[in-house]
Amino acid sequence: MIVERIITKRVGPPVAAQCLIDRSPPPPPREILATMPRRDRGAGRPTKRERRETDRLLGRDEG
Repeated sequence: MIVERIITKRVGPPVAAQCLIDRSPPPPPREILATMPRRDRGAGRPTKRERRETDRLLGRDEG
């Protein structure tokens, strides 16, 4: 996000949105999201092996 202009008082969300430029990358396509592993809600933190597999799928591996 890039701040386009600074506001000095509290304003509503539509006005605040006009003061920012969103430069974040677009979300991944649904096909890629469908192939990513999902954890059941409340299943706890991923194990080290699961984390490495997720990083490898997302291209964040260190190798």
